[in-house]
Amino acid sequence: MKESQRTMDCQELVELVTVYLEDAFAAQAKAKARFETHVGECGGCAHYVDQMKQTVHTLGELSIEELDPALRDRILTDFRRRS
Repeated sequence: MKESQRTMDCQELVELVTVYLEDAFAAQAKAKARFETHVGECGGCAHYVDQMKQTVHTLGELSIEELDPALRDRILTDFRRRS
């Protein structure tokens, strides 16, 4: 089955969520369509993408001075563990 025709799984979505949120699928319209189809069909992944959007939005509003060093370290540790 061609890459553009196969169904995206949750793991692949997790690997591509940053690309999606940065709107960086430019030359990969089929990959973006597969991503959006999966989000539309998978409640867990839709929730995950919503959480990521909220996280990006919230962190974008914080300056480095406002972020508690212990919280920053915990966020980075959790992020690295999931990557």
